[in-house]
Order: sequence, then C-alpha cells, then structure tokens
Amino acid sequence: MNSFGMKLRFSTFGESHGKALGVLLDGVPAGLDIDEAFIQSELDRRKPGKSEFETARKEADKVEILSGVFEGKSTGTPIAMIIFNTNQKSKDYTNIKDVFRPGHADFTYFHKYGIRDYRGGGRSSARETAARVAAGAIAKLMLQELGISVKSGISEVAGIASEVFDYEAAKSSIIYALDANAEEAQKEAILKAKNEHDSVGGVSRVLIAGVPVGLGQPLYYKLDGVLADAIMGINAVKAVEIGDGVLSARAMGSTNNDAIRADGFESNHSGGILGGISSGDDIVLNVYFKPTPSIFKTQHTVTTTNEEVDFSLKGRHDPCVAIRGTVVCESMAALVIADMLLLNMGSNMKGLLKYYN
Repeated sequence: MNSFGMKLRFSTFGESHGKALGVLLDGVPAGLDIDEAFIQSELDRRKPGKSEFETARKEADKVEILSGVFEGKSTGTPIAMIIFNTNQKSKDYTNIKDVFRPGHADFTYFHKYGIRDYRGGGRSSARETAARVAAGAIAKLMLQELGISVKSGISEVAGIASEVFDYEAAKSSIIYALDANAEEAQKEAILKAKNEHDSVGGVSRVLIAGVPVGLGQPLYYKLDGVLADAIMGINAVKAVEIGDGVLSARAMGSTNNDAIRADGFESNHSGGILGGISSGDDIVLNVYFKPTPSIFKTQHTVTTTNEEVDFSLKGRHDPCVAIRGTVVCESMAALVIADMLLLNMGSNMKGLLKYYN
C-alpha cells in the first residue's frame, strides 16, 4: 500500500532516481490557511546536503502545489504536491544492478515483485519521505489552529544519550540534538563512522503537546497503535516506544501508574495514551533508527542469480539517517493526530448536535 489514514488520507508516489516525488492529500477541511513558506521550511529541514553529517546529495526539494488550494486557502478537494528530483546520479548504482545490498530492501522487493529498480533503492529509498513531510506540513498547519504542537529532536547517537530534552535547542542544532552537552560527542561519533566508511544509529524523541482527551478508537484503530504503524513505516526505523516503553516491563504497577489529581496527572509514564485513547497529557514517542545500511566497506552478498560475491558500494549516503529521519517522525505523527481529530468529531451525539445546530 502507498496510502495512509482514514479521514485524512494521503498517497505518495515516485522513486529516488525518478523524475519526481509527490503526494495526494485528501480530507483537508476547506478554509485552512495554506502557508507555502512553512511547507517549504519543513522540507528544508529534511532535505539532504546541508552539512557534513548528511549525504552529499544536494536537492532543492522545492515543493509545488498542483491542486486543492485557491487564494491561499484549502478548497476541501484533494491537495496534490510535487517535488522534482534534480541531482540524481544513477550511474553510481550500476555496479549493484544485479547485486543485493546488505541491510536494504533490494532483496525483499526483488523477490516480492520480480522487478529490479537498483537506482538508489527506487521506491524503498528514504528519498520518498520528502513527500510525507510535505503532507505533514499541512497537517501541522491544521494542528496549529487547535493549539497542538509536534516537536522532535535527536536524543541518542551511537549510544551517546541525552540527559535533557531541550526541543528549542534542537531547532538550532545541525543534528537536531536535544542535549547541547552531548551534541559534540554525538557529532564526533557520526564523523568517525563516516571517515571509517561506516554508519551509526540514533534515537528520535517526539513530543506532541496540546492534544485533547479522547483521540483514538477503543480497539482496532488505537492512537498508540496507529502512531506506531505510521512511525514503523519510516525507512530504517526498527522500534517505537510510547511513554516509558520497554522500561514499563521492568517497573512495578505502583510506580508505573500515573496518579491522577484534579489538575491532571502526577507523572506521564503512559506517554499520554491510555487504552489507545489520548489522556490529554503530552504524547511522547521514542523512535529507534538503525545505522544507515549504505556503507562503503566491502561486504558479502549474493546476486540476483544467488551467486556469492563481495562488493563495495558507491554513491552519496547519510552516515546517520536518524538526523533527517526525526523530521519525518514529526510529519507522520502530525498526520496521525490530524486524522484522529477528524475521526473524533462524530464520536458522540453532543458533538454532532453542536456542529449541525
């Protein structure tokens, strides 16, 4: 599937080395102010080639709105956006035309579809996430109208963890580091791996604030389940935690429960979600990215005819995919919350009567 969402649904298209990437976003209410400068600024945060900590591939990632917007406002019809690729170097991949890259989706895509698009991974490339960020920017514009914010930053790189989570500091950090005290060590780890023709993993921490109580369905479209689904769909993500995540399995019920007072919860071990429904507290996600599989060391693999070979990769790749990936986490989270808000409008008769009367 290349689509996601229920009331707010988006479909993406395009390949890493194709002519363009794009997204069709359906379900945006009419009358939303569409700030094109903001949408572009979100893409600029994710775009490649900004620093030595990212791939050297430089793309403007200039977004063009094709439909669904008139005189600066959404019309209620599908919003189509396109981003043209301008800096492909497909020849860098000719040496892997018949070779599967370890850690990539080449092997599984080929065996599923029987077609080999070796140009930078084709559809499985993280380049596709530019389209999701464009859609997520519009979702963020919706959320801003309701006082809901989605922030993120890098909390860990190569095992070097943050002790504080400063989302404002992350905005001015070239690697979106949440802890200024850990940032230099994290940068050094990335550059060390890069110089050794290797890569490192990282952790993105996402904070969603201002979410009202009641978002999410009780059984088969739970808020935490859909958030996990959306985030796990991002390239290189291997795990997602809600709130305390795996630490909850090591805790006692007496310490893991969030006591409730008249003015709210005393703690937030749940990460803002109870029974698959938002509790009104901040929603906290920890997203774990594996090391970028595109590395320049000689590796063992097989060809499309199952012949064992050694090969060395060429091209331009991120030494730590988590850095740009954290922006995509924000976008997917925003799309889920916006979708849930629209779904929740008809959850009870009081809401329906208020709207139609």
